[in-house]
Amino acid sequence: MATSREYLAFMLDQLSGLDGITHRGMMGEYLLYYRGRIAACLCDDRLLVKPVPAALRLLPGARREPPYEGAKEMLLVENVDDREFLRALFEAMYEELPLPKPKK
Repeated sequence: MATSREYLAFMLDQLSGLDGITHRGMMGEYLLYYRGRIAACLCDDRLLVKPVPAALRLLPGARREPPYEGAKEMLLVENVDDREFLRALFEAMYEELPLPKPKK
């Protein structure tokens, strides 16, 4: 099952308080970038974030799930209705997110 456009629109609205949120579609799913760094993905209408230390602190006990079969596990964010929590989560994660790979 792919992520619906409605879920994408909902999540972009939830994250609208953050400057620098962009997305890229990939085979029916979406990568979410925060200020140029990959922070999360929307897969099967789920928000999954990279398991960086800040995310682990803010999401204690979060389920780890792969975005697709064979992928590295990410943290499932279940509290997607709380805009302030999402803002705080993405801001806390930013410095720990990997830098984009240089383009060849």
